[in-house]
Amino acid sequence: MSFVEYGDTIKDGDTAIVFLGHESMFPVKVQHGTVTQTKYGVIRHSTDLIGKKYGSKVTCSKGGWVFILHPTPELWTMNLPHRTQILYSTDISIITMMLELKPGSIVCESGTGSGSLSHALIRTVAPTGHLYTVEFHQQRAEKAREEFREHGVEHLVTVTNQDVCKNGFGVSNIADAVFLDIPSPWEAIGHAKSALKAEGGRICSFSPCIEQVQRTCLAMEEYGFTEINTLEILLRVYNVRTISLQIPDLGKAAEANSSTGFDSSNPSNQGTLGYVMVRRWFFLGSVSEMRVLVRTLSLESTSVLH
Repeated sequence: MSFVEYGDTIKDGDTAIVFLGHESMFPVKVQHGTVTQTKYGVIRHSTDLIGKKYGSKVTCSKGGWVFILHPTPELWTMNLPHRTQILYSTDISIITMMLELKPGSIVCESGTGSGSLSHALIRTVAPTGHLYTVEFHQQRAEKAREEFREHGVEHLVTVTNQDVCKNGFGVSNIADAVFLDIPSPWEAIGHAKSALKAEGGRICSFSPCIEQVQRTCLAMEEYGFTEINTLEILLRVYNVRTISLQIPDLGKAAEANSSTGFDSSNPSNQGTLGYVMVRRWFFLGSVSEMRVLVRTLSLESTSVLH
């Protein structure tokens, strides 16, 4: 099993996702002789999981059933053990796009945290790219190494336990992109520039406070970064339901006794307010006019992008 390569069959030692419903799922490490308790009853790994196909419907001891899913970075983000606050899929997708990542890209990241973004970055740059991730906290760094090994991606990532603001990323002039999610990102901008390739690259800093964004922008300008933009982006979710409406008798004007209508509940905003820096695209409208194309993007939290 690997987070970057799909496998058909569940094997001993795999990490699988037990899916009870869209709002209820959890990861499990498949081990011979082990059982897992769910609200629908017991799942026996030896007979119910090992050797079965991913996506299989498994009947539990009480007669209820669950689905066993192959892990992906998206599912892992929804189910991982939280050692820190994490980035979610809406944040991750826009960050990955704006950093222009692709298979073969070299990326530097700090901090590693719970590994939510790390798994997505690894999947994006695989099979020939590499992630260099720096974590200040020793236990979190060790746990990240363990998870990467269990998830079959250890050959695509290097985990370093050090202070990126003082010691940098441990590499020079090899990175296509740098991502920062640390308390004082402005203190690491110089090290980020040193890690980027000589011909240039892209940098993104994710911060929850506008004061952090301001200081980081100033540091980016000081080190020669250009086209620095900030966005505040929210994810809005609509819940749509179907209801039946009774049509009053209007005589000949009424051609039906009933009808079905649609009603949408109030939209809800998910995630925290935040700021994302993105590049601008300029188009020449005339000799004396420049027009700016602004793209509105959806994101949950706060980011700074170059």
